[in-house]
Amino acid sequence: MNEHDTRDDTMTGVDPGRLDDQQLMKELETIHRTRHDTLLYGSNDALRAHNGRMAQLEGEWLRRNPRRPVAAGRTREGARERGCGNGATPGT
Repeated sequence: MNEHDTRDDTMTGVDPGRLDDQQLMKELETIHRTRHDTLLYGSNDALRAHNGRMAQLEGEWLRRNPRRPVAAGRTREGARERGCGNGATPGT
């Protein structure tokens, strides 16, 4: 059996549900690292494939980690507090 899915003759990679946690994290790190270049320089097809693969990988990670910790500064309320002009940077 081929370990790559094909949809519309494009390679989308291994089904994220078949990856162990370490493999999934490695795939996520790789796709996030390549995101900027794909956005700036990739063809429309490349960007569409990248979007699809990223959604698959992130969706699987979220499915496995439904109770992940959420940083207060990454919420709407936290963003509003940052916008108050206190000038503080994270960790200070």
